[in-house]
Amino acid sequence: MMSQKNLTSRRRSSVGVDVGPIKIGGGAPVVVQSMTNTDTVDVVATTEQVAQLARAGSELVRITVNSADAAKAVPGIRQRLDDIGCHVPLVGDFHFNGHKLLSSYPECAQSLAKFRINPGNVGKGKKRDEQFTTLIETACKYDKPIRIGVNWGSLDQEMLARIMDENASSSDPKDATYVMREALITSALESAAKAEEIGLLRNRIVLSCKVSGVQDLIMVYRELAARCDYALHLGLTEAGMGSKGIVASTAALSILLQEGVGDTIRISLTPEPGGSRSREVIVAQEILQTMGLRAFVPLVAACPGCGRTTSTYFQELAESIQGYVREEMIVWREQYEGVENMTLAVMGCVVNGPGESKHANVGISLPGSGESPVAPVYVDGEKTVTLKGDNIAAEFRQIVENYVQEKYPRKAG
Repeated sequence: MMSQKNLTSRRRSSVGVDVGPIKIGGGAPVVVQSMTNTDTVDVVATTEQVAQLARAGSELVRITVNSADAAKAVPGIRQRLDDIGCHVPLVGDFHFNGHKLLSSYPECAQSLAKFRINPGNVGKGKKRDEQFTTLIETACKYDKPIRIGVNWGSLDQEMLARIMDENASSSDPKDATYVMREALITSALESAAKAEEIGLLRNRIVLSCKVSGVQDLIMVYRELAARCDYALHLGLTEAGMGSKGIVASTAALSILLQEGVGDTIRISLTPEPGGSRSREVIVAQEILQTMGLRAFVPLVAACPGCGRTTSTYFQELAESIQGYVREEMIVWREQYEGVENMTLAVMGCVVNGPGESKHANVGISLPGSGESPVAPVYVDGEKTVTLKGDNIAAEFRQIVENYVQEKYPRKAG
C-alpha cells in the first residue's frame, strides 16, 4: 500500500493560490469545497446552509450571485457568518451578468474571497472581451483570485467553431470527442493567458474543465495538467444522484488524484428530496481519506455481514458509531491534535472480529449467530474489557471518548 508521503510526493507542481486563509495548490493539501442550493437572496437560509456545509468540513463554500438582489445579499451573509464564528471563505458564482454585478455592487466583491466565472457565457464578440476585462480588472482591484471554470455544456461557440475548422483542415483530423476536449482545454488556457495580460497574477488563477463523463474528465485533466502549472479544481459536472453520482465522481477523481492531478475538489451530487447538501462534503472527504491523501474524521471499519451475522446489531452499532464520531469531530478537532487519524472497528462475529479489532485503535467484536453473547473490546491491540447486556453501544462510545481524552494532546489555548 502506498504511503501518504509517497502519494503527496507524486503530486503535480502547481502555483499556490490564497483564498482567504485557505491555500489551493502550491503543495497545500487538496481542499474540499461545496456549493449552496439556496436562493442567495434569502440571507437566513443561505447563511444556515453555508454554516452547515462548513461544519461538515467544506473549506470553501460557493454561492450563486445571479441578480442585483443576490449581490446585495452577499455582505449580509458574510456578516451573519462572521457573527456566529463561521469564517469559511465564500466564492461567488457569476454567469452572464457578473461584470455588471461586480461593478455595481463593490460591497459584494469585497465580501467574497474568490470569484468563479465561465468564459463560455461572459459575452459574445467584442462584448465578450470588454466584459471579461471588467471581471478581471475587478478581481485585480480587490485582490481576489478567480476560478476560470469551463463547462462542456456552455463552451464559447466562436472558439469551438475555430477549433473545429482547424481540425477539419488538418492533414490528420481527429474525432468529435477529441475536438470537444481540446476546446475545453483551449478555452481555459486562452482565458487564463488573457487574464494575465490584463493584470491578474498567476497566483490568483485556478482552472477547471468540467464534463459529466468519467473518461472524458480524466483525459481532459491529464492534458490540462501537462500543459500548465495553474492550480486545478476537479469535479464532474452534473455527477448525478445517490450511488451513481458518488461512484462516477469517485472513479474519475481517484484516478486523477492518484496521478497527482488536482488541488481542490467538489462532488456535485444531486441531493435526494429532503436530503442533506452536506453529503457531497462527506463524499469528498472520504475519497481523500481512503486514498491516504488527508485525514478528516476517524475511520470506522465494519464487516459487510454474512450468514454468521443474522442479527443487525453490529450494523446498527457501526452506523451509530460513525454518526457519533462525525458529530464529535466538530468539538474534537478544536480540542485535540491528530484525533482525525484514529481508527475504529465494529465487527460482527468471531471469524475476523478479534483480528480486525486488534488492528484498530479501538475495536469491538460483537457475537455472531450462536456465539456467546459477549463483546470483547480491544484498545491499541490489547483486549481491555468484555461488554455484554443492553448498554453495549453507550459503553463503547464512552471507551472511544476516554481514548480520545487520554491519547491525543490538547491544543494550546
